[in-house]
Amino acid sequence: MKPKKVPLRKCVVSREQLPKGELLRVVSNKELGVKVDLSGKMNGRGAYVKKDAQVIKKAKKGNVLCKHLGVQVPDEVYEELLDIVNHE
Repeated sequence: MKPKKVPLRKCVVSREQLPKGELLRVVSNKELGVKVDLSGKMNGRGAYVKKDAQVIKKAKKGNVLCKHLGVQVPDEVYEELLDIVNHE
């Protein structure tokens, strides 16, 4: 039996290829705006960020998510990402 394939995604900040489970997805769509997508299945343009507080802070400082998604990302999204990382 073949081993199950692990989907890889690239972190937009660190540029590392990591398994999808080690990343958080942020989605921008017209109806909801910018949201953290814990299911990984929301419609819209997505960006993956490593589950690391330093990487999230670097994304905020350099406006990496804003540039990748093409919209302004509110501070609440970064706070939610940090809360998720700190509670794991």
